Amino acid sequence: MTNAKHAAPAVPAWVPVEVRNYVFHTEQGQPIRGLARSQACHPSTIMRQIRKVEQRRDDPLVDHAIRCLSSDEDDTQTPSELELMQALRRLAMPHALLAIAMGMKQGVILHDTPSGEPDRGTPLSRETAQTLALRGWIAGSQTTAKVLRYRITPAGRAALRDLVARSENHARAMAEAPAGFEGAADRDGPWGGGAKAIRAPVQESPVVALARRKDQSGAPFLNRAMVRAAERLREDYEIAQIGRHDRGSSRPDWEGILKAVETHAPVTMPEGDIARFVTEALSFLGPGLSEVAFRCCCLLDGLETCEKQMGWAARSGKVVLRIALQRLVLFYEDRGTLGPKIG
Repeated sequence: MTNAKHAAPAVPAWVPVEVRNYVFHTEQGQPIRGLARSQACHPSTIMRQIRKVEQRRDDPLVDHAIRCLSSDEDDTQTPSELELMQALRRLAMPHALLAIAMGMKQGVILHDTPSGEPDRGTPLSRETAQTLALRGWIAGSQTTAKVLRYRITPAGRAALRDLVARSENHARAMAEAPAGFEGAADRDGPWGGGAKAIRAPVQESPVVALARRKDQSGAPFLNRAMVRAAERLREDYEIAQIGRHDRGSSRPDWEGILKAVETHAPVTMPEGDIARFVTEALSFLGPGLSEVAFRCCCLLDGLETCEKQMGWAARSGKVVLRIALQRLVLFYEDRGTLGPKIG
């Protein structure tokens, strides 16, 4: 029970249990023993959770998030799972960090690399950053600097794997038919029949893995602009897939689109602005390049899988993928939309 004269604000279900107990006790006045009885645990368990969260309040993002949870007038919108997944995916890249200044509405995800390569950064809303910090998916080493720096935690990497798995499971469950992306030795265009269906895996993107490799001169095999273009294509593809479920529209015929590109036939534009934008990008890449970009960036197929399905020589896929990403950078830069759509 609480002594407040009005009903205490509800705590969203996504809030971690230790934070919920902290808010219930410190902000709403509920006794520790009462919380322990309702959760069938010992009062000392609730006490340890409260002390742990109290120590975390030294982090400005966590402190502000808890204040918002306790406020009656808080109208902050909870970020969607897609926004959280995209943010974690960027933070999971090598040398990535989130920089955010107190009082600013947005932070920026940067890559702290010694090469000195310029990075325009990826914007991230303060609400999303607070959610990540409150869940323990990002953590900062400093709490008093003017600009705070956060990096992804092991819990954040585990959460990213779970979010990606749920996203792929949702897409497969909502599809009207089993995945039709198939390939075989006897191929008529990019999508011959006879092989098992290709499904998007949950592991790391092949583009991110390839970006860690070096060329003969010691420079990254894929520069930052190429990786960003691949991430943008992947994000547009995911948004197009999710958007069609929300609108109840038909599934984009990616197989037919790629066949049309391969044979230089007229391409039928799908419903939705984002799906059409993905189609324009694939058409810009042209035959061959469009398929390898779609498989590696959208379906997250590995390079060896692409080489086998497309009948290429071993270790040739990485070269073709780099050429495709170079053209993809030109496509996005020409339209001024290279930055990922998060934040």
